[in-house]
Amino acid sequence: MALIHQATLSPTKIELLDAWVPTQPWFVGTPGTGVTLVASYRFDDPEGEVGIETMLVRAGGPVLQVPLTYRGAPLEGGDAALITTMEHSVLGRRWVYDAEHDPVYRAVLARTVLTGGREADQYVEADGATIPRESTATVVGSGTRAGADVSDGNARIDLVRTPGTDAPDLEPLPDGSPVEVLTGTWSEDGELSAPRVLARVRV
Repeated sequence: MALIHQATLSPTKIELLDAWVPTQPWFVGTPGTGVTLVASYRFDDPEGEVGIETMLVRAGGPVLQVPLTYRGAPLEGGDAALITTMEHSVLGRRWVYDAEHDPVYRAVLARTVLTGGREADQYVEADGATIPRESTATVVGSGTRAGADVSDGNARIDLVRTPGTDAPDLEPLPDGSPVEVLTGTWSEDGELSAPRVLARVRV
């Protein structure tokens, strides 16, 4: 379960994406057009410490997948993946990271894909009540490996930054173990997208 606080953020998520996304090597779009949010989904950190949110955005081009992690303290050894710090009116200062390089995100993503998991249910905390909020994107893993162990970082992950475009396949393992995928759908301009591969995982 992902619990979302009604809070003021500085900078806002769109502001930080506007500043950071166009500077990345995987950026496809028109610089200066601004980033617009298409949809988003969340995963749960089993320890309840790290916020994990994936934003699906456009910037004058195709949909881009931007996973973020929100931490209450700096990630040790994670300086290269730090996007910015954010002031959260409820939780205080948050360190925002490119989740592709955050070990908590990578473990949760791999486990979701390998076990056939899905996005986290979302709830908004407001006026002492916890209210369900529908995710604007739905995702599901293709695997069936209950109890898959990815705690030692042994999963190889290919994150698809531009869902819907061609992405390199992972070669199967010598023992024939399959490559599992995370697929997602979302609405855009009133129409539901076809399922798109968001990540590929093998162990």
